[in-house]
Amino acid sequence: MSWVRFTKGGVAVIATSAAAILALDMTNERRFQRQVKEHFRTVHADRLAELNKRAPSALPTRKDILTNLRKGEEFDVLIIGGGATGAGVALDAQTRGLKTALVELDDFSSGTSSRSTKLIHGGVRYLQAAIMKADVEQYRMVKEALFERHNLLEIAPHLSSPLPIMLPIYKLWQVPYYWSGIKAYDFVSGKRVLKNSFFISKQQALERFPMLKNESLKGALIYYDGQHNDARMNLAIILTAIRHGAACANHVRVEKLSKDETGKVTGAHVKDMVTGEEWDIKAKAVINATGPFTDSIRLMGDPETARPICAPSSGVHITLPGYYSPSNTGLLDPDTSDGRVIFFLPWERMTIAGTTDAPSDVTLSPQPTDHDIEFILQEIRGYLSKDVSVRRGDVMSAWSGLRPLVRDPNKKDTKSLARNHIIEVGKSGLVTIAGGKWTTYRHMAEETVDKVVQVHGLTTVSGCVTPGLLLEGAHDWNALQYIHLVQDYGMEVDVAQHLSNTYGDRAFVVARMCKMTGKRWPIVGQRLHPEFPYLDAEVRYAVREYACTAVDVIARRMRLAFLNTYAAHEVLPDVVRVMGEELGWSSAEQRAQLEKARTFIDMEMGQNAKQTAVSNAPLNLTKEEMQRAKERFHQLDKDRKGHITVNDLRKHFREHNQKIDERVLHELLNEVDLNKNGEIEIAEFFQLYSGLKGGQLTSNRLVGYLDEIHGTPSVNRACGGI
Repeated sequence: MSWVRFTKGGVAVIATSAAAILALDMTNERRFQRQVKEHFRTVHADRLAELNKRAPSALPTRKDILTNLRKGEEFDVLIIGGGATGAGVALDAQTRGLKTALVELDDFSSGTSSRSTKLIHGGVRYLQAAIMKADVEQYRMVKEALFERHNLLEIAPHLSSPLPIMLPIYKLWQVPYYWSGIKAYDFVSGKRVLKNSFFISKQQALERFPMLKNESLKGALIYYDGQHNDARMNLAIILTAIRHGAACANHVRVEKLSKDETGKVTGAHVKDMVTGEEWDIKAKAVINATGPFTDSIRLMGDPETARPICAPSSGVHITLPGYYSPSNTGLLDPDTSDGRVIFFLPWERMTIAGTTDAPSDVTLSPQPTDHDIEFILQEIRGYLSKDVSVRRGDVMSAWSGLRPLVRDPNKKDTKSLARNHIIEVGKSGLVTIAGGKWTTYRHMAEETVDKVVQVHGLTTVSGCVTPGLLLEGAHDWNALQYIHLVQDYGMEVDVAQHLSNTYGDRAFVVARMCKMTGKRWPIVGQRLHPEFPYLDAEVRYAVREYACTAVDVIARRMRLAFLNTYAAHEVLPDVVRVMGEELGWSSAEQRAQLEKARTFIDMEMGQNAKQTAVSNAPLNLTKEEMQRAKERFHQLDKDRKGHITVNDLRKHFREHNQKIDERVLHELLNEVDLNKNGEIEIAEFFQLYSGLKGGQLTSNRLVGYLDEIHGTPSVNRACGGI
């Protein structure tokens, strides 16, 4: 090898002969490539180790972040959308050394990212489609998702965990068919397989899942996927990005995109939805990560050339009581009556089931329909024992999420659309990331930032470092952390487990915010609701996590709205009171927050769908039962007006020395007032009693109060028991 010395300005430069480099054989080239990769792995490991140091300081306030966004300084990247994808892009960009900003119209994870099936998975049905159709693209997507599943379980172990899922088999020929498919899933997972799948006998299946239908059951397959708290995971990604220096703000709407004289996007004009203030954010690159709303932002960037690329699909899930499933095993129905797949999973000590899959219009407030809820219930009935009465009234919550599927003009039904993502660069320079699925958010973010760096010529400190980058709460967490909360703070075990699994190593910060209970046990930790482990201190902490509305708290910082709409309604006054103290809300603002949150629960969490089910249900009362209901009605309607008003309720409770809050009086009326005319008619009263008997409802507060006052048997028992 020859050396050539160059001298320029007194500085010696030694260069390697180009001829010698070109003469390297393929063996040396491969060795060189391995050395380069090893070098970058070393650099990556050093940077990752630095980034993975736990930040001891408090998060900046929302006010601090908004001040940063209003400075007028140019950001390298501005991301629109605070769901899983947008959050992932923000974290990736910031940790590469790019000056990053993010704005979200509503709350972080307020859309699709909080309304998923709560699984971190590669997609068993996508692998089936890949094998059956020899679809290389779908195969790669599954393999990519399985890597991301492993990574997510590593970087946020407090928010995620492996979950065994049972596939019951009722026909002998299905045993080898499904076994080969599940084993292929294990094989594609490679060394990152969570646990190997296995077959169990009928007896073992019933021991593991006692409520399973046993007629014709041949056995079951058990395979493993990941499960997580989706909204909290989304928030953890955002908080991690903020810890590393990103300026991420929720409740900030993009009014329009800013452009230079050549039509290139240079930022956005935004509005704070809390204060109404407006300003401009300058950025070298703007990324559109708005999920189902992708096309609306694309039209802002390229109104003349943008064509729709998103085909939104509505997926409905329901929440049932925890006794519907074992606490540690899920269920997969691989072949529903219309060819879809339904999961039946334990989650947050409840049971969730879903999902449907139907084309949908884009809306900020997707609502579950009674038809979708009944479809899920009917499918569940087909798999559960006849001894388990699957009742409409057991649906504690229901929600609809809009999946941002990528449109394929050659396919009409959304069931066959994979969650593949695309990255588009518009003529204006706007970069759009669309499609994909929750599990692959990190990979999507990596490819998006790669594209942005390439197209806009941005300078980074390093390449992507997000594989292995710990998320908020993961740094010092371990599975036994909750014991320290019990022993050191005097908390109840379920509360300590909840705090540990929600906040990770930040749970101790929440614990220190708790007030003394004044009881022998627990010493600290005032519950918001007796049936759930949520504490009033969490509401105060939620404000530090950028919660701006009551809905932000009950739906995403806590998950109560997704778990039980009745409980969510009951805790709202306390949530609003605490938030009012933290944020300085006036009485008028507190009333407005209450009203907005109640509307959210009724419209988007399935409460209205439940009332519709009751009103549409046929009367199934005997003549004697109708007479008893009529007598109870007349106890309230003493003037024989034919309807009951809130004044009638108020008067009745006063006569019996019962103190009922005015707000509760209106809620009692509203729960029975199906046609929403401010009165309860006799027909609505009959529907109430019929719903209690038929299982469309499991309980009703008004009936419960009346039973307590008059000392009569519960209407449930009086109507035959349900």
